[in-house]
Amino acid sequence: MPSPETAPTTGYAPVNGLQMYFEIHGSGGTPLLLLHGGLFDIDQQFGKLIPGLAATRQVIAADFQGHGRTNDIDRPLRSADLASDVVGLLRHLDVARADVFGFSVGGGTALHLAITQPQLVRKLIVSSASFHPDGDRPENTDAVPELTVELIAGTPMEQEYRAKSPHPDRLQGLLDKLGTFDEGFPGWSDAVIQGIAAPTLITVGDCDAVTLDHAVRLLRLRGGDVNGDFAGVPSSQLAVFPGTTHFFGLARTELVLDVVTSFLDAPTSDRSWDNPVLDAAT
Repeated sequence: MPSPETAPTTGYAPVNGLQMYFEIHGSGGTPLLLLHGGLFDIDQQFGKLIPGLAATRQVIAADFQGHGRTNDIDRPLRSADLASDVVGLLRHLDVARADVFGFSVGGGTALHLAITQPQLVRKLIVSSASFHPDGDRPENTDAVPELTVELIAGTPMEQEYRAKSPHPDRLQGLLDKLGTFDEGFPGWSDAVIQGIAAPTLITVGDCDAVTLDHAVRLLRLRGGDVNGDFAGVPSSQLAVFPGTTHFFGLARTELVLDVVTSFLDAPTSDRSWDNPVLDAAT
């Protein structure tokens, strides 16, 4: 078991009109950047995981635009913009390269980082996130735009938002923005996903908002789903957590820690940071 954690270093990074709240836990190794899901924050998404993760490495966690202790601005929620905020945060902290672990909205943002800023990402963990809209279950897509403050009244998300936010009266505005998250974004092509340089761990619940077929498709595009006894174990992997929904995607702390730390600690060889498909497209 990890030893009790000392108090983290905390602060705010001025990026893109935001005062982006961050925490730094632990020390050593390649920094691990944690990116939470929509309507969550550092504590709600990663609070139980951070002590174990920070036992052997530096962990950097951040609250996204309008979440937790970070202010909102007049800008919709788009993974491209959230990724730009993260780049600014890493620059502010003088971090040249990190492992990136993103859940849901954070997973989409982590993918965007790995594709467009490959030099920043050593290893990539994409949890409960799709790379294309066809990977999302329709009932979830239909439900999120209908969220209201009344529907989540009394939940930890509502309580934590009001306790931490610099503008606790804007919760409905955040819900509205989450309802149109990445609106109009067509998703990434298979070729672009294949071109990601960072070894990738995909995690998904067996009853998640992202379909299992989509998670397996992502694994295959990252070089997985092979006979490892003959071909070797690929550097990209898939973990399906049993009895796990989207909302509780990281709730099985010991299981998640074992999967994530084993992946991060495994040796790997660097690939080129270039993604010729993306370069050609841009």
